[in-house]
Amino acid sequence: MIETVAGDVALHLEFEGEGPLVVLLHGFGGSARNWRPQLRALRDRFRVAAFDVRGHARSGAPRDAAAYRPERFVADLARVLDHLGAAHAVVGGLSMGAGIAARFAAEHPARVRGLALASLPPGAEAGTRQRSWALAFADAIDREGLEAAGARYAWGPESGLDANAAKLVRLGFLEHAPHAIAHTLRELLAVQPGWRALAKSLGALGLPTLVIAGERDPVSLAPCRELAQALGDAALLVVPEAGHVVNLEARDAVNAALREFLQQFAPA
Repeated sequence: MIETVAGDVALHLEFEGEGPLVVLLHGFGGSARNWRPQLRALRDRFRVAAFDVRGHARSGAPRDAAAYRPERFVADLARVLDHLGAAHAVVGGLSMGAGIAARFAAEHPARVRGLALASLPPGAEAGTRQRSWALAFADAIDREGLEAAGARYAWGPESGLDANAAKLVRLGFLEHAPHAIAHTLRELLAVQPGWRALAKSLGALGLPTLVIAGERDPVSLAPCRELAQALGDAALLVVPEAGHVVNLEARDAVNAALREFLQQFAPA
C-alpha cells in the first residue's frame, strides 16, 4: 500500500502485511525503496512500513532550514504511527534513520516496543569528523551543486564506502532537492548524537534492541559495536562482506536477523 501522511510536510508512506507494526527509516540520501526487501520478507507476520523522510524523494522538501531540525524528524515518525492507527511500534532504521529512531525512542519510550538499528553513524561528538564533514558537504552543495559535492563527500573515494554501496548512495542522492540535502546536513547530521549519548538515553529504557553493522563498513562498525556493548543486553549482528548499506547488500542475512528479533513481538 502507498499513502500520503498529511501534516506540515506531506510524507510518502509504504506499508505491507498485517500484525505488529514495524516502522523502518532509510539513511541519508535514501528513500523508503531501500527497505522494500524487508517489507516483502516480513509482511507474512508483521505490518511493515517505511516512508521517505522530509526532504527526501517523494516527501515534501520545505525551503526553511528550521524544518530540518531533529525534533521535526522525530515528530514525523510520530505522525506515521498516528496515521497507521498505532499506539506503539518496533522502530528502526539505517544510518541517519537509525539515529532518528533512537531519538524517537528516547523522547517517546511508551510508543516503542523495540529498536532495530543498522549502520549507526558515528555522531557529531568531539573526536569524530561527522560535524565537519556535514558542514563542508552542505557548503559544497551550495557552491557546486549536488552532483559535484556528492562525488567528493558522499560516494567518492574519500567516503569510505565500497563500490556497491557508493553506487546505491549516488542513485539515491540525485533524486532529492539539493536545498533539502544541505539543510539536512546542517540541521540534523551536524548535531547527531554519538553512541555514548545514545547509550545514556536508551540504557534506562530497557528496550529490546538489535544492532546491525557490515563487516566492511569503516563508518559505522565501531559505533555499532560500542553501542551494543554499552547497552549490555542488545543483540549485535556483524554481517560478513557487507558495507554501509547493509540491508541491501546482505538482505538475506538482515531479513533473517530481523525476523528472529521480531518474533518476541509476534502473537503466539
